[in-house]
Amino acid sequence: MSIKKVFVVGAGTMGSGIAQVCAQSGMGVALNDISQELIEKGLKNISWSVGKFIEKGKLSESKEAILGRIEAAVDFSRAGETDLALEAVFENLNLKKEIFKKLDESCRSQAFIASNTSTIPITELASVTRRPEKVLGLHFFNPATMMDVVEVIKGVNTSKETFQAGLDFVKQIGKESIRVEMDVPGFLLNRVNLISYVEAIRLVEKGIGTVEEIDKGMKLGFGRRMGPFETGDLVGLDVSCNGLMAIYEESKDIRYYPPQLLRRKVKAGHLGRKTGRGWYEYKKEEVNRKGGN
Repeated sequence: MSIKKVFVVGAGTMGSGIAQVCAQSGMGVALNDISQELIEKGLKNISWSVGKFIEKGKLSESKEAILGRIEAAVDFSRAGETDLALEAVFENLNLKKEIFKKLDESCRSQAFIASNTSTIPITELASVTRRPEKVLGLHFFNPATMMDVVEVIKGVNTSKETFQAGLDFVKQIGKESIRVEMDVPGFLLNRVNLISYVEAIRLVEKGIGTVEEIDKGMKLGFGRRMGPFETGDLVGLDVSCNGLMAIYEESKDIRYYPPQLLRRKVKAGHLGRKTGRGWYEYKKEEVNRKGGN
């Protein structure tokens, strides 16, 4: 089944990025959030990002053509017109469940429902719907417009047809899929990445290395575009902390328990680029341009 229109819930960094990727691939997109103001902010960020891609010769279409495929949706009525509804709000289980209930009520019976969650089990989200076989995980990485990989996660009740539709969708938007055959918190890549992030923080806590030296070493030694602390600031320290705690609470694996330094910075409001301070400090103009192009 070819996806022609997508309903995206959440116009923040991830949701707007996913909406942009879909629109650039020729799909129609309805972008939803709790207020018109938040949707407009997301659309503004998309417009800026698309402009940057065009300036660098990475897109052949005009900005008007791409933005013309995205419409604002202040309620869930537009969900009934789409082939895929994708939730991309912050990691809160109760909120996500409420959204899934609304999507289940609003979407056509043949439509697929997906979550961009990085830690919450897909099976638990699917349990509040009447179509668990049509629910899957589509985990994009930040920034969604630039990262080439998307994890496709199979819940306990996800059908083969739905799983294949997810793989086909990822190919349709020009990304590479990673198959996650079992629904575990953190899935594949974050379970690996977060362990290294935790270890990097502990090395800083013990005074063995600095944030700057670890980032520099990871880029030069392992070919990463960004070090773990630069990535942490981009994602948001609160997002990483919540993700680690979610994995820990389900698995009881002490390796994922958020280090004290990370927890303290979150309590202090040092959340990364979005607040102007995290592991690094940022100028005002950098705060609203998370991810870049």
